[in-house]
Amino acid sequence: MKKDIILAGVGGQGILSIATVIGQAALKDGLYMKQAEVHGMSQRGGDVQSNLRISDRPIASDLIPAGKCDLIISLEPMEGLRYLPYLSTDGWLVTNDTPFINITTYPNEADLMNEINKLPNKVILNVDKVAKEIGSARVANMVLLGATTPFLGIDYEKIQDSISDIFARKGEEIIEMNLKALEAGRAIAEKLI
Repeated sequence: MKKDIILAGVGGQGILSIATVIGQAALKDGLYMKQAEVHGMSQRGGDVQSNLRISDRPIASDLIPAGKCDLIISLEPMEGLRYLPYLSTDGWLVTNDTPFINITTYPNEADLMNEINKLPNKVILNVDKVAKEIGSARVANMVLLGATTPFLGIDYEKIQDSISDIFARKGEEIIEMNLKALEAGRAIAEKLI
């Protein structure tokens, strides 16, 4: 088993939390894991990207070659499109459909979605809306993570355990809200694929 994952978004959206949960779950599942440093401006509003490689065998490099990425996880649609040259022909894009418009030259939303809709393997969801329905906009990243679970090759319970571990210091209510968000994203993805 091998999964090469690119995480993309804008600083402050929770990309690092997604990477932390996936990485810890992979280790709990007995897999090897390497993560490249986060590139970009991790402060609120700057673009952020990271490579995450998971395998049942040792991994030599933390960087994903062009055309070899199995999964792009994107909290922002334009940021997801930015890394399409890395996506393999049978790879998946799992993305939020809500843009974070922070530059004057941001592309037209309809054009963005037209490009995304050309992809054969995609899951597009409004993570912000789902998170608000759950009770907190702050769990949008866990909704997106949930939508990626069918593609990760990691035991779902290990992902749940990792969320519980990582958010333990914030209390049971926060853990439960994040787990609920994870399950909501998973249910949406399973319906779409």
